[in-house]
Amino acid sequence: MTIYVTELDEYIADEPHGTGALMTERGNLPLHKLDVRATVTGLVSRTEIVQGFRNPYDTPLEATYIFPLPDRAALTAMTLSADGRTIVADLQERAKARQAYDEAIASGRRASIAEEERPDVFTMRVGNIAPGERVEVSLTVIGPLPFEDGEASFRFPLVVAPRYIPGRPLLGGQAGDGYAPDTDSTPDASRITPPVLLPGFPNPVDLSIEVTIDPAGLPLGDVRSSLHTVAVSDRTIRIQPGERVDRDFILRLPYGEAAASATALTVAADAAGDEGTFQLTVVPPAPRARTRGKDVVLLLDRSGSMQGWKMVAARRAASRVVDTLGASDRFAVLTFDNQVERPDDLPAGLVAATDRHRYRAVEHLSRADARGGTVLLEPLTQGLQMLRADDSERDRVLVLITDGQVGNEDQILAATASLVQGVRVHTVGIDQAVNAGFLGRLAVAGGGRCELVESEDRLDDAMDAIHRRITAPLVTGLRLTGDGLIDGTVSPARLPDVFSGVPLVIRGRYRGAAATLMLTGSTRDDGAWHVDASPVAVAERTVAALWARATLRDLEDAYASAPSEKLERRIVTTSLRFGVLCRFTAFVALDSRVVNDGGVVHRVVQPVELPAGWVPQSAMRVNLAMATAAAPAPGPGGFGAAPRASLGRKTRMAMRASDRAEAVDRLQVGAGDLAAARSQAADEARRLEQPAGSELERRDALDDLATRLTALARHLESRGVDTAPLRAIIEMVRDVTIASAERWERARLSLVEFAGVPAGGSKREFWKRS
Repeated sequence: MTIYVTELDEYIADEPHGTGALMTERGNLPLHKLDVRATVTGLVSRTEIVQGFRNPYDTPLEATYIFPLPDRAALTAMTLSADGRTIVADLQERAKARQAYDEAIASGRRASIAEEERPDVFTMRVGNIAPGERVEVSLTVIGPLPFEDGEASFRFPLVVAPRYIPGRPLLGGQAGDGYAPDTDSTPDASRITPPVLLPGFPNPVDLSIEVTIDPAGLPLGDVRSSLHTVAVSDRTIRIQPGERVDRDFILRLPYGEAAASATALTVAADAAGDEGTFQLTVVPPAPRARTRGKDVVLLLDRSGSMQGWKMVAARRAASRVVDTLGASDRFAVLTFDNQVERPDDLPAGLVAATDRHRYRAVEHLSRADARGGTVLLEPLTQGLQMLRADDSERDRVLVLITDGQVGNEDQILAATASLVQGVRVHTVGIDQAVNAGFLGRLAVAGGGRCELVESEDRLDDAMDAIHRRITAPLVTGLRLTGDGLIDGTVSPARLPDVFSGVPLVIRGRYRGAAATLMLTGSTRDDGAWHVDASPVAVAERTVAALWARATLRDLEDAYASAPSEKLERRIVTTSLRFGVLCRFTAFVALDSRVVNDGGVVHRVVQPVELPAGWVPQSAMRVNLAMATAAAPAPGPGGFGAAPRASLGRKTRMAMRASDRAEAVDRLQVGAGDLAAARSQAADEARRLEQPAGSELERRDALDDLATRLTALARHLESRGVDTAPLRAIIEMVRDVTIASAERWERARLSLVEFAGVPAGGSKREFWKRS
């Protein structure tokens, strides 16, 4: 069915669209406002987020918005408000919620659904927004404030940055509407890669952020905002009007050491039954001198997304790590993009941290410029294997400096799960829209710490902290005991080591009367260490929500490494029982009234800002021009790429030109073997799954396909690769005696066979792993 859509005059913007934009105006973007209202009480925040959507078209609209939330916060509630009505969302199993949402949209009823893609990336869909109508979706999140070295941090992310997606494209419909195809390494890539606005595009979203701080009796110094200009009034902080949704909002709250001056155990009993939740906060003991040397592997990300100030800061950070090494230490330095490089003048493997070796390493780091893609798994594996090759008693430390902008987080965590045992992994995230969720997960898996650097001004403080963490921890081998502890409920599941300046927070569940807990471990000099804590009862749901979120993250990471139905069921049960969203559940709000007879909607994906500090060329070949047009998506029942037939001929010609440029670029960076050729063939087959439009357009597209395949074949032949199967496909594509529609389908099937890749599809349960 063809739907003709007209934009309403009321919403046509007077301002010109961004440079290079394709036939779009500011007014056709559905998200028009984002309100964030947070209350910070001590070391806990409660935040209400309101996403305001409008329909500037003359036909009902479904809007899709891919957005971030704090990675450690619990999403506990959602409401949908429209036409004077407010619908409270239910938390359901994800497949059930998606089906209920699709049925509501098809029947013409308003509905919204919120789904978790990553611990810090979510998708919101709001459907059957009437022409000219405005609707609001409200979300409630509760989260802890990280506290280190006397300072708490409130970080609220605002934009999902472009991510590098490795792997071979899956065939079949895409799971989402993002610019990246789903791949065997990232089977939901299209759900975490929203289209990106061109720089210079008029600000499409009215952003408002307000944070009210209650120190809860703690001494509070001057609060600082890292990336935004703010106004302060009676401990309420607001950003200035006109800010763009292009970087994290960060407040630093200097509470001083009094915020964690003594070990404390709080317990909250459930409203019914004999169970409850506890939170144990442990203050580190006084530091002592380091007694043994350490082995350190430093990984520096030099990929294209690090271009600009991030690369400068990353080089400085890496050099600081090298400079702090002592004479008894050994180290290695790896810089990586889609290649891994080491200092030419240093021996392979770990070397003594002599002045000469450290100088050569810093010299190598100073020459690292941004380029290529973020292929993280290979250097991470090399670094971990290098540390594990020596069975000495030395401390083993890996430091990763990166923006973390990768999509295959689950693959990386699963592949390194066994290698991180016995190695302490610290991560340093450098970006104004950093992938904090992944870097935090990796640091937790490796028993280390994650430091986030949002500006060069923050770098020195962050590196001082990393220097303290690189030294041996104060206490290791922690064990928690106490009457009534419920097995398997303690979070973190792997109790971390205790570091100077970092209070340790442990949450869990108990049964019966709350009892004293004991935490034991070993100090650096192998001495015994323990703390006892007596319970203090509180009547707050917050404690249970924070435990549930932390536990769900532990379970989801375990699932990523070793998926099983039993583990999936436990995740779902925990999520539903405690009302906290996870990857296997979804909040869905369903209106009972029919507002759109027939259920036909125009679908628009909200493009997002290019993160502040990013250079457009560093955005991993994101098609920025196409992203400025809010692209339509398929009908209810699944996500998928926008069909090319729905675009104008000039637009399709521009896309074909982009395709040719992409093919040439791919050859230039080295599609020199059959595996790379098969990956490109899979990409071409995916393109052919979309209709081509008219006969003339189909012929043009086939000509372009033959040109790209010929260029690929010639390149492979120059490398001595047999191209007979590829040449046969090219000959068939060029055979004008065969009808263009038949050539189209035969080319698709032949490329599928040549590629030999698995199928994807919008109907699969992409949030699961097999």
